[in-house]
Amino acid sequence: MPVFDFNNSPEDRREPVCTYGVFYSNECEPSAEHPILLLENSAGLLRHHSEGVFTNPVRRTAFEFKGEDGAVSADILQIDARFVSLLKWLGENHINVRLSGAAREDGYAVYKIREIAFGGGVKLSAEDGFLQFMIERLLSSDAPSEEIPDEDEEETGDSMKLTSIQSITDFITCAGRTLPDNIRLWARRNLAVARSHEVSAEERRHAQRALSIMMNIQWKGNYFEAIDPAEARRILDEELYGMEQVKQRIIETIIQINRTHTLPAYGLLLIGPAGTGKSQIAYAVARILKLPWTTLDMSSINDPEQLTGSSRIYANAKPGIIMDAFSVAGESNLVFIINELDKAAAGKGNGNPADVLLTLLDNLGFTDNYIECMIPTVGVYPIATANDKDQISAPLMSRFAVIEIPDYTSEEKKVIFSKYALPKVLKRIGMQEDECVLTPDGLDAVIELHKDTSGIRDLEQAAEHIAANALYQIEVDHVDSVSFDAAMVRELLS
Repeated sequence: MPVFDFNNSPEDRREPVCTYGVFYSNECEPSAEHPILLLENSAGLLRHHSEGVFTNPVRRTAFEFKGEDGAVSADILQIDARFVSLLKWLGENHINVRLSGAAREDGYAVYKIREIAFGGGVKLSAEDGFLQFMIERLLSSDAPSEEIPDEDEEETGDSMKLTSIQSITDFITCAGRTLPDNIRLWARRNLAVARSHEVSAEERRHAQRALSIMMNIQWKGNYFEAIDPAEARRILDEELYGMEQVKQRIIETIIQINRTHTLPAYGLLLIGPAGTGKSQIAYAVARILKLPWTTLDMSSINDPEQLTGSSRIYANAKPGIIMDAFSVAGESNLVFIINELDKAAAGKGNGNPADVLLTLLDNLGFTDNYIECMIPTVGVYPIATANDKDQISAPLMSRFAVIEIPDYTSEEKKVIFSKYALPKVLKRIGMQEDECVLTPDGLDAVIELHKDTSGIRDLEQAAEHIAANALYQIEVDHVDSVSFDAAMVRELLS
């Protein structure tokens, strides 16, 4: 975008005039090649660590610093669209800053801004390292699709002067259009409530709490980087032995991201006996997607309000579990691991928790009763687990790609016990592998005793029992090692 000229006539001075160009970037680590902004430096006066203030806050056009012959003003030529509102805030509040940058042929490329002495600055949040926090948040944000200058707001009546309110105010101002439009408008309305004396103290407290929750979430876009199939396979192999068809099906599902750069239209529903590794698969998929994850245990949820939160009309109102999950993750893109989906329909008269899940799974947005704002869910990837698919409603099933997890065969259980379960226990308790050994018939006995159990949890407990018994004999009976044959295994585990 080219630099715009502006007219100095009195009529034009009444309105803000754009005198710089903006560029759109999603770089998360600025450098001289990918700067935050570019300053005019034809005279070569700007140096690394130049100190000064951004001036002319109405037009937001320059950086003023001290030169050898007095104050010097350098025009802003180009600016990353994510930082337009932040520079306006810095200028309006006369916050002194130090710029790190490098001289280029086309100007001085600024890639770092730090606050220094505050001078006449009055913003409390600047004293709390707010500027560095704000820059980090903006760098991790997506570029706004369209840069439209925010309407000037007349903010009056701020007699509370609380740091938290001040920080929220400054954040909303500086974030500008990096916030989704509906969340930005919602934030302004709630900020007005939090600062108003025409509402009750309870309403102000709820508004402030809701703002704090929402503004501490990084609202990301729906663009996802391509996935390396080989790396995805390596991660699955770490978490799951065998089950080649299951791994292949999982990779086929999530590899769609490589073409669309968006999440698959359907989440994953993993159905199988207890102990077959369903949760481990879910955690592995979160690692593959490089997303934070959170869990919803549907067996403990019997009231939809636990998911949706309660209305602010109640003194003890609070957000629901889903909103809490976004808050804990700190971002809107995350994996929701929904455990025991087959228990989701067990409501107790106040509605069906499964109906709430439908709104989350459709990726059309989710509204928490306490927050009172539709939050985007395009970056949410649901992975559900269940033991009995017959207990899951058809509407819920239709939202997932269903993958059935088979139980392990006897031969697979032998390998898992001897190569993974027992060595893992021995390592954890500080034993060498040759201190606890199973003979071939001893291993057969372990598998025979657990032939009627599903999954490998019972095998893992058997490994714990055997290793503990071997350690006891070594420490108490002073033997060098213990070798368990079939008779010893049956006596110990039966």
